[in-house]
Amino acid sequence: MPIDGKKIIGYREAMTLPEQPKKLIVVGGGAIGVEFAYFYKSIGTEVTLVEFLEQGLLPREDADVSKELSKIYKKAGMNILANSSVESVDIKGSQCKVTVKNRKDNTIQTIECDVVLSAAGVSPNVEDIGLEALGIELEKGMIKVDKYYNTNVAGIYAIGDVIPTPALAHVASAEGITCVEKIAGHHPEAIDYSNIPSCTYCWPEVSSVGLTETQAKEAGYELKIGKFPFSASGKASASGSKEGFVKVIYDAKYGELLGAHMIGANVTELIAELVVAKKLESTGMEILKSIHPHPTMSEAIMEATAAAYDEVIHL
Repeated sequence: MPIDGKKIIGYREAMTLPEQPKKLIVVGGGAIGVEFAYFYKSIGTEVTLVEFLEQGLLPREDADVSKELSKIYKKAGMNILANSSVESVDIKGSQCKVTVKNRKDNTIQTIECDVVLSAAGVSPNVEDIGLEALGIELEKGMIKVDKYYNTNVAGIYAIGDVIPTPALAHVASAEGITCVEKIAGHHPEAIDYSNIPSCTYCWPEVSSVGLTETQAKEAGYELKIGKFPFSASGKASASGSKEGFVKVIYDAKYGELLGAHMIGANVTELIAELVVAKKLESTGMEILKSIHPHPTMSEAIMEATAAAYDEVIHL
């Protein structure tokens, strides 16, 4: 919405700005914030990204991925303020004046910009649509459903961003199919939300599935962890995109794939292999002994698994 020739906007408005801002502050380092920060930085805007959590960029991803993306973006000139909060935005002058507080040492700085982009999360569209009149139960502002998306009112179902599941298009699509198949009298398997791929379309791209290293340790697993950098990949070198890596996390006892985390060129195309592997309860050795073609980006998955089992020979 226009405010005296400036804008404090959400991500939808950011897609239709009439002109490129010279200076932009992005509030929120999740997928939406990172994608827009990357886009505007790539076209020459001076970008500052403010993230409340200490991990900084993509705080829900594995810490190694966040660290790598931060290193790449800082090198490109992006100003990243992690563990920081926006205290106020003054729109009275010729520019927006944003007061930012460092949560670690309580220092405060004021940054001027043309536009402030709020990317601190999405809210479900549940207001003024008649839910109260129907008696549909909410929980923490979202519609409460069972595993087949029945609300507490017979014959009314809910899927997607209005229920407390990952707010992703492919999740909503799967929920819709599962819901309708159940309504039609079939016997669909309920969705396993521990096996949902996450993709961030910045550059380099980021993708993941399953537990982060921290989550796996907190769950009490003994781990086998392998990383393979794209700098050691022939295909990545040939394509000129050597940034990033593949990281895989296995349960040391049974070889179960617990999580996979990638940053690099087109890694959103690679993650599906590991989603299928996790669905089929494949072990690390099964992935390692499945011959991957060379030269490809996908063989980095095999190589990372080899590193986890101390069998890597291409590092």
